[in-house]
Amino acid sequence: MPMNISKFLQSGHKGTLLSAFIYSDMSFMVWVLMGPLVVFIAEDLSLTEAQQYTLVTIPLLAGVLFRIPIGILVDHYAPKRTGLIAQLIVIAVLLLAFLSNINSIGGVYIVAITLGLAGTSMAVALPLCSRWYPDEYQGLVMGIAGAASSGTVFTAALAPMLAESFGWRAVFGFATLPLIATVIFFHLKAKDDNYQPDKKPLSDYLNVLKEIDAWWFMLFYSLSFGGVIALSSVMVLYFHQEYTLDPVSAGYYTAICILAGTALRPVGGWMADRFGGIRTMQRLFVAAAVSMLLVSFSLPLWLAVLFLVAATASLGMSSGAVFQLVPLRFRKNVGAVTGMIGAAGGLGGFILAWVLGQSKQMTDGFGLGFFIFTILALLSFYGINKVKSRWRTTWGAGEVTSARV
Repeated sequence: MPMNISKFLQSGHKGTLLSAFIYSDMSFMVWVLMGPLVVFIAEDLSLTEAQQYTLVTIPLLAGVLFRIPIGILVDHYAPKRTGLIAQLIVIAVLLLAFLSNINSIGGVYIVAITLGLAGTSMAVALPLCSRWYPDEYQGLVMGIAGAASSGTVFTAALAPMLAESFGWRAVFGFATLPLIATVIFFHLKAKDDNYQPDKKPLSDYLNVLKEIDAWWFMLFYSLSFGGVIALSSVMVLYFHQEYTLDPVSAGYYTAICILAGTALRPVGGWMADRFGGIRTMQRLFVAAAVSMLLVSFSLPLWLAVLFLVAATASLGMSSGAVFQLVPLRFRKNVGAVTGMIGAAGGLGGFILAWVLGQSKQMTDGFGLGFFIFTILALLSFYGINKVKSRWRTTWGAGEVTSARV
């Protein structure tokens, strides 16, 4: 049945959903900031190719390390307070880097580590929104809140242009402006749900790792979300080195490719609500595998862009489908589980970006890296087929939830 938009809007807290989306959108904008800027930083600081890929992947790895404690703090102290503190730290470091006219690779690495904190935003936004909405809308709600990775499109399109006009250090200063506006809006409009999980010893949150389903979700998210983030971080270098595009043009092509993966995440959540998260992920993982396999061959630029758009669209929608299922399976520990699954997504982004970088350095091309993407997509397809019967007859059964699993 078609969704009743009016009923959906009345079923939860609109201000929280909108502010959570904007909060994560702007956070993701700065999380992948090093990717579009790396060409300019490398030229200015004379970085080696290895240092360039290290700089691109540091925020992704830092995001992994920060996500689990942020997820725990969300359940322990509530999402809104945790999110505000994290955002203020990122703003302070970016302002310091801009005002100090940072000029060493060590200093840039410190900024990159701090940007990893921005990558934890979904550990705040997803549980904040999930607690306001009923089961039948979880896919759409989590898709909207998680579509925040669309902020990576702004970075890819605007950061190279601003760096070319004003210098790469100035981009750190420009980035704080939307972040400050976001903090104000988030403070005014976001609202924690009246229900909060009982506070427990922090070690208790790690007990979810004893659940095999948590590991399956981490696998699926490490490819779907991680794939989009890895491509967001590496694609400027890919277009610059593979097709000899200038950094600004490479940024525009990257934005085109990433837009599909980020904008369509809510569509993946909606598809999961309507057809079931399992069936949706099955179809999308196959589509991602085929697209990545085709990209692994040496193609004309327009074909590479076409298949990269298809690949990121499939990965983005599948990440939305993953989070239709997570709050249904882990109702009492959404914050902690979101942090851990989000950490897996960040780890997947780090590993996949590293794989693409190693592929370029070892083979002088990206084909091997994209082929590994294909293998991992097929592995995820196998995994969802392996667990689908058990999920549909236990926590996803009709007598347990009204949602389609």
